[in-house]
Amino acid sequence: MPRAIVIRSNPAHEHGDDRPVNTAAVEEVDESFLGDDPVLVEVSHSSINYKDAMALTGLPGIVRRTPLIGGIDLVGTVRQSSDPLWRPGEAVLLNGIGMSETRNGAFSELARVPGDRLVALPSCLSPARAAALGTAGYTAALCFLRLRRAGLVTGPERPVLVTGATGGVGSVAILLLAAAGHHVAALTGRPEELGDYLRGLGAERIVDRAELCDQRGALQKQRWSGVVDTVGGQVLVNALAQTAYSGTVTACGLAGSPALPGTVMPFILRNVTLAGVDSVEAPVEARREAWGLLAALPGERIDAVTARTVPLDGAIGAAEELIGHRAHGRTVVEVRA
Repeated sequence: MPRAIVIRSNPAHEHGDDRPVNTAAVEEVDESFLGDDPVLVEVSHSSINYKDAMALTGLPGIVRRTPLIGGIDLVGTVRQSSDPLWRPGEAVLLNGIGMSETRNGAFSELARVPGDRLVALPSCLSPARAAALGTAGYTAALCFLRLRRAGLVTGPERPVLVTGATGGVGSVAILLLAAAGHHVAALTGRPEELGDYLRGLGAERIVDRAELCDQRGALQKQRWSGVVDTVGGQVLVNALAQTAYSGTVTACGLAGSPALPGTVMPFILRNVTLAGVDSVEAPVEARREAWGLLAALPGERIDAVTARTVPLDGAIGAAEELIGHRAHGRTVVEVRA
């Protein structure tokens, strides 16, 4: 029987104490537990995203049914398929689509998945590097493509701002933007500790998060040509207020807050666009385009954002460290170690 990390509801939570909503543990599961989707994949690698960390540590807001196998990133090889698009032996990857939310995910030696969102693993990417990029890299690529379609032009005086820069999305966004020749400013709450890491990814300017945390004017000095925001809340409001005329701000996360306590002034008076970026339900064409962009990154640049690799048994501990802000960069899970 395959081993998997199964998330189950926590009965102790019902007593009104502070215990987690759910619990997670490595179990052996019957193949019938995997579901009935048409493609059976031997999973080799996954990764720990913030959503994974929330799910594995029992925080509310991610897992919508239990029991459920966790893991929103899948890299592996097709074992069986009743979908004509895929044949046994093909290397594939999959991100999002509700894995670890409403359907079983990738923290399992075997996974059953639909074939219509699968993407062929680019031949120049190893499974480990594809997992290191994962949903974080894929989301960063979707943000980059949105900014590119908007005609992003940067300069030393008005770089593109990346918030939550030391996280997975932020780190890969910096890689992609710098590789394309853009000037990048990286926002972080730990500028002295992690400034060198961010410069190593390609950021030219390090911005202390405190500069964008306070409530400020509806329109501020125009500092950014565009923005990749993973934080939300007051940081996003200030980023909008500081974006240059006709600039685009891509919003893909809410690590700080889901609130938007601002005004419409940047949109009306500066023609700023707030563009939402969703990675869960993106069509397969967008997924292929994003992964084609990521596949062009040099392998050593991908390795620069990979903090560590853990076995399946180590995924829950790694999730706890991410939630506790004791980790940065990407954590790869070697499912079949």
